[in-house]
Amino acid sequence: MNKVIPLALLVGGIILVVYGLNASDSLSSSFSRFFTGSPTEKSIWMLIGGTIAAVVGLAGLVRGPRVG
Repeated sequence: MNKVIPLALLVGGIILVVYGLNASDSLSSSFSRFFTGSPTEKSIWMLIGGTIAAVVGLAGLVRGPRVG
């Protein structure tokens, strides 16, 4: 039961990264990249948030149980 939250964070983070990658390849992101040089803010935030959630989830899974 201790590993449910880190596992959910890991899975949710991976899903967000996949959606962020798909959003960065979208038509609106291509227009944004053409005019501003960077993809849309939505795709950037999904990639950042997904990466952070996945790292926190992975760290929670790898870390041993607390004593005391």
